[in-house]
Amino acid sequence: MLAGTAIYAIINSVILALMAIGFNLTFGISGVANFAYGAFYVLSAYATWMMINLLGFSYPVSVLLSILITALLGAAMYRFVLMRVRGQALSEVIATFGIGLAVLELFRYFGFVGFEYNLPVFADYSFFIGGAFVDMQRLLIVAIGVVLVLGLWVFTHHTSLGLAFRGIAQDERTALTFGINPDKIAMLAVAMGAGLAAVAATVIIPLGTISPEEGYDVLIKALAVCIIGGLGSTGGVILASFVIGFAERFTDSYIGSHWTMIVSLAAILIVLAVKPSGFFGKQKELEERI
Repeated sequence: MLAGTAIYAIINSVILALMAIGFNLTFGISGVANFAYGAFYVLSAYATWMMINLLGFSYPVSVLLSILITALLGAAMYRFVLMRVRGQALSEVIATFGIGLAVLELFRYFGFVGFEYNLPVFADYSFFIGGAFVDMQRLLIVAIGVVLVLGLWVFTHHTSLGLAFRGIAQDERTALTFGINPDKIAMLAVAMGAGLAAVAATVIIPLGTISPEEGYDVLIKALAVCIIGGLGSTGGVILASFVIGFAERFTDSYIGSHWTMIVSLAAILIVLAVKPSGFFGKQKELEERI
């Protein structure tokens, strides 16, 4: 049982990392806390479902189009809303949260609820690993998570656009002197973050159903992981994902499933009390600022 719990804890950790990495990327590059992140996650899943069931597109085509559409909507949100309030943190949070709330509640208003709203799994068979049956979808989630993290590292360290992302994240004014347009890079960061939310939805949603409530859950989990790991730190997000992922699964297995959500909230409170900047956060502690 211990080995099986550990295997599912690893899978849960990768799921949390996939949920949070887009939010973290957007904040780390542009400084925008995108509270519409959960809405983009759900929007991409509904878009995929509509293209499959209403338009008759194939599953791979629907997935690719939904990721592209979600990324374009993220860019549009920055261009027409966030650019007007750039640098005003509270206004950015209110604007993105309002957009996300409107999107999720519109789906609820038009009746997009129920078990019929789901996405097919990529492959419908299982393996017996470590004393537990693990379905292929979960194994693919782990593989895609690893490839995505490695791909992002290569992108940010070995491409001109990725280096521009890092330049803006480190010092926007200095980057500007080298001809890097901060608004353009920030818009691309928000678009990429929304696209990563769509990728996460594509591989995670097949394990359950699509519902507006998923948007709120994903946002809370992404915030929990990013706050604990340190906003803007990819290494911190990965470490926090494993800390929370293992804590949730072992709590579920040995204490009770109704305590699982409390683990994330308790972890946020403890980290905020002990180290407000998170594991690898760049924000200065109070005693460092005085």
